[in-house]
Amino acid sequence: MPIIDDAVLAPAAELVDRLSGGSISPVELVDAVLERIDRHNGTINAYVLVLAEQARAQARDSEERIRRGEARPLEGLPVAIKDNVHLAGTPMTLASEAVDAAPSPIDSYVVSRLREAGAVFVGKTNLPELGTVPTSENRRFGATRNPWDTSRTAGGSSGGSAAAVASGMAPAAHGNDAGGSLRIPAACVGLFSIKPSRGRISMAPGGDPPFGLNVEGFITRTVRDTALLLDATHGTMPGDLHPAAPPARPFSDEVGADPGRLRIGFTAKPPLQLAVEPEYVDGLRRAATLCEQLGHHVEEIEPHWQNDDLLGLFNQIWAGFFGNVVQEVLDGGGDLERIEPLNRALYEMSREITSGQYWRASTRMQAVVRDIAAAQSAYDVVLTPALAKPPIPIGALWEGQELDPTMPMINAALFTPFTVPANLGGQPAANLPLFEHDGLPLCVQAIGRVGDEATLIRLASQLEQALPWEQRRPPLP
Repeated sequence: MPIIDDAVLAPAAELVDRLSGGSISPVELVDAVLERIDRHNGTINAYVLVLAEQARAQARDSEERIRRGEARPLEGLPVAIKDNVHLAGTPMTLASEAVDAAPSPIDSYVVSRLREAGAVFVGKTNLPELGTVPTSENRRFGATRNPWDTSRTAGGSSGGSAAAVASGMAPAAHGNDAGGSLRIPAACVGLFSIKPSRGRISMAPGGDPPFGLNVEGFITRTVRDTALLLDATHGTMPGDLHPAAPPARPFSDEVGADPGRLRIGFTAKPPLQLAVEPEYVDGLRRAATLCEQLGHHVEEIEPHWQNDDLLGLFNQIWAGFFGNVVQEVLDGGGDLERIEPLNRALYEMSREITSGQYWRASTRMQAVVRDIAAAQSAYDVVLTPALAKPPIPIGALWEGQELDPTMPMINAALFTPFTVPANLGGQPAANLPLFEHDGLPLCVQAIGRVGDEATLIRLASQLEQALPWEQRRPPLP
């Protein structure tokens, strides 16, 4: 069917244009997406819940709005939602056996903004239990597999969302990012994503996490897609601890805009003393050379983020963050014995950290972050490898857990060491799917200044024009 072969693999922004122009209907598009889910989800396991009838009802409403000339910015666009935010009328399981699957009575802020913009919700996507680690594997739903190589991970924690878009089971997908959870899966499957600045999209109705670590965002095929979704969803609510200043103009206006001559630093040195595989260093240097060819000032830098205190401080903050998530599950009637070993260990660690220790860890971490930010302040953008090694095999993250329940955290650091600093500093950071190596995507991370998604979008758009990636897709029928 042409719709299945064409539309479900088209960029989201192009589909919005086609929907509003009438060359494809919302009902046709959602049916095509649902057919693709039927075809591939059994293998990929991106979705944990498919909302076929609700999506068709939303699509019919969108079709009528378009007919009346009342189309909203995302009218009729199918979007997948990560299963750690509220979508009214559906359960939010956090991919945990300990969570009661009662329907949520409300939408989270980001979902409400998508709904107001006319998006159609086709389902909820997989993640690691509670979103703790960078692979989407859990006891409740199983593992999400990489469409490029189904023996490997699609990353995490927004791995289900990334796999859904990469395999054509959604034109765009929601995710969030507390330590790399948008950029890591985008890098594993070769898609574009921006972790927005701290506070860019309200985390309501929940509380803001420490350091504003967690931010909402999207995984898409193109820069324009992400800009369109950010335009529809950015904003703050009264009481937000870290409200971001509004952008000077719509993010969509930055796509294709001249970035000027940027000052770009690059480093292959990770925040932790560990090895980075040669192809990822080579990919970074190729990206730096391309930026120089495009007229930017580019130089290799010393990022000042290899600090002996960094890992210990971060682990205390991480344990406090996810220990609180476990406590919320328990307060909701969950059984601690049904929590997976890593998260149970983080919960126990959090109970041993006094409020004074947590406060001191937070203030010491802020001092470390200030040093990192100062070292990078001379640059508009800092480039790093997106990952330290290729997407790891399913199950590899859990090796050694029978001896130490926190081993997945150690294994995660060896795989994904470059993403956390942008969460701690609050900067926007993008995954750039520029290259391939041995049949897998090979991506580069670009970190911007706080509040300056605009520069990242301009640079990413320029690179996308130089090395188009939209047609690069996994070998799925």
